[in-house]
Amino acid sequence: MDEDEYLDLDEIEYAPIDGPAQRLALLTLEEAHDLLRLLAELHDRLRDRVRAKEGRTVDPTAAIVDSQSLRAAANIPRSTSGWDGGKKVGGRKRHLVVGCLGLVLAVAATAASVQDRDAAVPLLEQLRKVHFSIRLVWADGGHAGRLVDWAAENLQLTLQIVRRTDDATGFVVLPRRWVVERTLSRLMRSRRLVHNYETLPAMPKAMVRWSMTMPMSGRLAGRRPGAFSRPVQRAR
Repeated sequence: MDEDEYLDLDEIEYAPIDGPAQRLALLTLEEAHDLLRLLAELHDRLRDRVRAKEGRTVDPTAAIVDSQSLRAAANIPRSTSGWDGGKKVGGRKRHLVVGCLGLVLAVAATAASVQDRDAAVPLLEQLRKVHFSIRLVWADGGHAGRLVDWAAENLQLTLQIVRRTDDATGFVVLPRRWVVERTLSRLMRSRRLVHNYETLPAMPKAMVRWSMTMPMSGRLAGRRPGAFSRPVQRAR
């Protein structure tokens, strides 16, 4: 698996000539779709095994949703990027639903201008189709409003808003929300995910899943949670 880590860990100057980045460029559209499906299956199987190792049931009953705005590279079409006025970031936004262990259950990518509550509609629908046992989802204030009633009526999900208190100053660890925020911060350790470089809409989601396979594999191998293995750099 070390060779394929080059794609995520940005050690491309050391990548073999016939490495994954070079092979990926030669894939047909059908082969690319097959590869994405295989990656999703690999990710989900690793997640289920980690949950089992941690003494959890394979099917979670609660989850946390959040988003993260990222600057987009110059190759990203304007039609799929936008401006997040709240965070002052122009580009795209990734939306995650994670379980109580911080493992990804559902992921989506939108323009940064899309409101969290609007993006959460298809995201929660995606979550419900795969994880029938989930009944409770924690979220921040960006998901408040009509989305709470919609989730209860259409998906039988209780969307509980965890708000920051008005008198809080500086950094405050918020109940439940810290789990998804920890996952988002770990994703930023992958340089491929610091900015959005992916032109195709499906690729940002695939890169999130690929990045998560490494810490999950590490947990199964006995490494501490969140530890990323990096290839050893050769002396120049």
